Amino acid sequence: MASINEIIQREVNPFDLVNLKTGNFWTEHQDFKSVVESIHQEAINEIEELLQLVTIDHRSRTVLLIGDSGSGKSYLLGRLKHKFNPKAFFAYIGPWAENDYIWRHVLRYTVDSLIKVPDGEQESQLMLWLKSLSAFINKNGNVWKLLLNNRQKFIKHLKDNYQQAGIYNPEVFFGVLHDLTNPELYTIACEWLKGDDISEESMQALRVKHCIDTEDAAKNILANFGKISTDTQPIVLCFDQVEASVNFDSNSQPIFNINTTIHNDNLKNFLIIISIVKDNWIRCKNYILQSDKARIDRLVSLKPINLDQAESLWADKLQSLHQKANPKPNSPIFPLTQQLLEANFPGGKTMPRNALILGRLEYQKYKILLGNTKVKIPTKHQTNYSSTKTLQNNNQPVITLVNQDSDRIIDISNRERIIAEFQLLWQQEFKKAQSKIGKISLLPATDLIKMVQEVLEALQVQSIKPKLLKGKYASYSLSYQAPDKQDKVGIVWTEDANMTSFFNIMNACQKAIQENICKKLYLIRINTVGNTKLVGYKIYNQIFKGTNNHHIKPNLASVHYLATYDSLVNSAIAQELVLGGNTITLQELQHLTRETKILNKCALLQDLGIIPQQGSGSDGRNGKKDLRSVKDFMLNLVKTQSYMGVATLISQSVAQFPEVEETDLQLLIDLLCQEQKVKIINPKAKLQDRLICFVNK
Repeated sequence: MASINEIIQREVNPFDLVNLKTGNFWTEHQDFKSVVESIHQEAINEIEELLQLVTIDHRSRTVLLIGDSGSGKSYLLGRLKHKFNPKAFFAYIGPWAENDYIWRHVLRYTVDSLIKVPDGEQESQLMLWLKSLSAFINKNGNVWKLLLNNRQKFIKHLKDNYQQAGIYNPEVFFGVLHDLTNPELYTIACEWLKGDDISEESMQALRVKHCIDTEDAAKNILANFGKISTDTQPIVLCFDQVEASVNFDSNSQPIFNINTTIHNDNLKNFLIIISIVKDNWIRCKNYILQSDKARIDRLVSLKPINLDQAESLWADKLQSLHQKANPKPNSPIFPLTQQLLEANFPGGKTMPRNALILGRLEYQKYKILLGNTKVKIPTKHQTNYSSTKTLQNNNQPVITLVNQDSDRIIDISNRERIIAEFQLLWQQEFKKAQSKIGKISLLPATDLIKMVQEVLEALQVQSIKPKLLKGKYASYSLSYQAPDKQDKVGIVWTEDANMTSFFNIMNACQKAIQENICKKLYLIRINTVGNTKLVGYKIYNQIFKGTNNHHIKPNLASVHYLATYDSLVNSAIAQELVLGGNTITLQELQHLTRETKILNKCALLQDLGIIPQQGSGSDGRNGKKDLRSVKDFMLNLVKTQSYMGVATLISQSVAQFPEVEETDLQLLIDLLCQEQKVKIINPKAKLQDRLICFVNK
């Protein structure tokens, strides 16, 4: 086994900030095996107490969870779900794109979460919830099986059992619940419950005449879940990153309206948790109606952690490295010390994020000191620097490294580190988007058009205005000023499968053109536009065939680009995006996006003329592999680490790109060396002992 110093030189910094970003606890796959239990345990106990009360009397309750930036609010939601999922059903509800669609947004996110399968279970939360309804539980325990094969008896049985509950549209709702038990209908039944505008054929299969296409219908369907759940486990609705919702700074009322309605309408069995940054709550609470404040049962504030807890955080991050070392380090936080915490946090308290930032910086400093004959660090950055003050862009620490085998000097500025971290984070988030979004229709039109607006703003497109269309589908559209022109361009994005809805949208487009609202109109749609028998198709032809208007069929990769950027926007607004030791604002994120040109490969933006068409390059055609993104990943990883083991670089690359052969990775390392972007420090050593460093020319 290697010594701890050898391991530190080879391995990736365990405090790497790229791994600190959290979000939807159903898709982020957070690791809670070695969580520091004492951190925020008081807050967890308070929330558990309310959850137990809901379990006992089924009366819905609300927690307002507040904390400073970096206090770990999103991470805590994940801990709650991990710990209490056996006792409750959990729904993650992210920021919404349009206040006129907020109930539909809550319903969609709730059902999306309910169809997830909890750890240790074979079935989704939705099926576990359905089977646990009191109507299916009796002494014999066989009512469920008896009713499965008879849809009408299933519906009648539920109507008889819940006739006093005031169920909305019971014939349809209970019928769709029965369809969940049919494997052939399960998917479209879930789509209907989420509020998708499903096709006429799917509606016939479910025996429904209408989709959930209004706020009132969405609210009532969500209410149905509560009304028939009085004897089941509670449903926990976790509202996270609410600051990133549309117009939150000027109008934070909608989320509290939602909460008050749940209470006023006596919806049962919900525990609502609203997570918000403390500064934002202080800023908006005076504008919240007193009647809405009264519907908050408990305000839970996340407190700073003490230095013992910070030390435990460090020990947790370093544990995997220590386990590989022989002999084992004397201290569980080696190469760090408790004195570092005392010097940087003299008040004895800090936020978890600040402790991790400090740990990363000090670990990196030690790593660079190991095995280098000369290290020049400006005196003012050597000791006692805080993780928030000395790392601003106007006061960047620069570490100058001269490696043992060369006189070449490597300057690693904080700006370079931020850019490299940003590009690494982008690739990680893009990979998550690929795994979460398997088809474009999974996202509602309001979210898609919001994502387009965000990237247009990042690319400094002028005069962006939402709601080009009028009427019901206004939120499916926006307009902007064409680059280098004064012409007004419109965009409409709809993936609704229902052809009646498509007709109505085409009708609204035609009216916009007749009123000369824009010079050019883009329809973005991968879904079918119907056939010659349909009126909507005929209007579509009039608008987009042989005219100045265009129909763009987006590829899935373009949506992954949009969704990746949207995820980072939400994190930036919620003050959860950290790069190079700095909390990145939305404006800084936009600047990074332009500086790195990270959106330039988005085909949709090219088709819109927002960015120039890109050359094909080595795009995988003609049997050639496109390894540019792999090469970028490897270079950026070395940049963030200053130097690391070649074997570690290969293993990290395999984890990010499992489809790439190790021989290709070795060729990419050779190519980076030939380009003098990296250098093997000890090329004659065995592969597991070789170190690679970044070279700044």
